[in-house]
Amino acid sequence: QVQLVESGGGLVQAGGSLRLSCAASGRTFTNYAMGWFRQAPGKERECVAAIDWIGITKYYADAVKGRFTISRDNAKNTVYLRMDSLKPEDTAVYYCGADRISGIHDYTTQTNWAVYDYWGQGTQVTVSS
Repeated sequence: QVQLVESGGGLVQAGGSLRLSCAASGRTFTNYAMGWFRQAPGKERECVAAIDWIGITKYYADAVKGRFTISRDNAKNTVYLRMDSLKPEDTAVYYCGADRISGIHDYTTQTNWAVYDYWGQGTQVTVSS
């Protein structure tokens, strides 16, 4: 079992920044690729970023490319999502997920929520215009 706890969400004005954290406990953190997803009311959960176990390979959704940065600190068992130039359309509940894989899948697979084994409870991000 892996327990994931997100933090760092909140209310921010458009153009502002937030950094989300996801702290993992339980199994060996380096056995997992990690992903950040978001879900807005009435919409499907979508992947915004994913990262391999060592932090070298990173994927981003087109909607956030150049504005969001995913990173991980394996010594702290934590994955981060730095979000800059936030827009009202970034408003959603943000979730982190853990996918047990030695490496990382291709983009299409890794950004599919169905491949993830564990999820956090989510953290709300609200961007006001």
